[in-house]
Amino acid sequence: MDRDILAMSGGERERLDVLLRLSRGELRQKRAAEILGIGARQMRRLTRAFEARGERSVVSLKRGRPSNNRLEAALVGRVETALRTTYPDFGPTLACEKLLEREGITISRECVRQIQIRLGLHRPKRRKKKRVFQSRERRPRFGELVQIDGSPHDWFEGRGPRCAVIVFIDDATGRLTQIVFSPSETRDAYLRALRGHVLAHGLPLAFYSDKHGIFRINAKDVVSGDGKTEFERVLERLDIELIHAHSPQAKGRVERSNQTLQDRLVKEMRLRGISSIEEAQAYVPRFIAFWNAKFSGPPRLPEDAHRPWTRTPEELDEALARRETRKLSKALNFSASGSLWCVRTQGAGIALRGAEIELLHFLDGTMQARRNDRALAITLVRGLPTPDPGEDEKTIDARIDTLVAAQAGRAQSSSPQGRGQRAG
Repeated sequence: MDRDILAMSGGERERLDVLLRLSRGELRQKRAAEILGIGARQMRRLTRAFEARGERSVVSLKRGRPSNNRLEAALVGRVETALRTTYPDFGPTLACEKLLEREGITISRECVRQIQIRLGLHRPKRRKKKRVFQSRERRPRFGELVQIDGSPHDWFEGRGPRCAVIVFIDDATGRLTQIVFSPSETRDAYLRALRGHVLAHGLPLAFYSDKHGIFRINAKDVVSGDGKTEFERVLERLDIELIHAHSPQAKGRVERSNQTLQDRLVKEMRLRGISSIEEAQAYVPRFIAFWNAKFSGPPRLPEDAHRPWTRTPEELDEALARRETRKLSKALNFSASGSLWCVRTQGAGIALRGAEIELLHFLDGTMQARRNDRALAITLVRGLPTPDPGEDEKTIDARIDTLVAAQAGRAQSSSPQGRGQRAG
């Protein structure tokens, strides 16, 4: 039997069955046309072709012939070279975009995918059965709910130290509002992102976070303090609600954004040779503009839910400052930040002995002492020993990377080559 007949598609086999029934007198042409979903004239043409050529008449004449829309061999060669050398680990969508942007090659995503599969650069993923979660409808206004999260990752692929990225993304629009690079996921990194968001857009109604210790006290047996983290106190001063998600799926938009950033942002920085936090932070505004143009959409309601920040940036810095109280000794001394400090006064300062003062720790590392909302002049007396800070699952990578680098440095200095270089 002819190979083309054996390789018939399902539609061609259905058409052949109808024509055979028609030839045996089991159907009339009108009914056959209805079954095949074609007109009477087309049915008559199929019948004449079947009477003339038999079963081969239902096989497409294009089978086995090259497509009229096939890519030129030279273009395919350019694409293959670029995919092998410059974009070996890029997904089809991102590779397609970069071929157009950087190489000037217009090609469909599916063509890129097929070429990548043929070159062994892409393996199609099997679809897995996933647990279905009820999708929460997006908030209607920009600024009603901002999802926040941190993503520790090897963002520079070994060209620089591991670090974390703090991400703020609006729930209503999918719009990135802040990306902040930091050595690790810390409270100050979130506060720097919060400062940038407020100055750019205003005060949102609420933040949506996980249950990390930055956002809430997780210890069950706490008996001292007010039960709030410093981040919660800052949001309380700014009148911003903080909502904790019970699962990663609950704040899936920022989680999925982190996955996309770990793919796209990493590769964009690779193409630009970015290998430090400072260079990455300088590139952030350009990347955010690209992201928002490509992935964000309009809110259901046009009103902006942000409350405008009408005061100065310095007043915002004061609201973001970490605060603690200290009691002055008879010599007007107090300890803070691992150091011993002294309040300077014009006279003896008897009225300040044993007084409680408030310390404001600003994001730029400076500290201010206050008494009754009045700034006090202070001077550093001496440094004090401080214990190593505790680490968690989101900060330990940076600590271990520092130890690994130090170990590598010691090994190099103790090697014969290292000693010879020093002697030279």
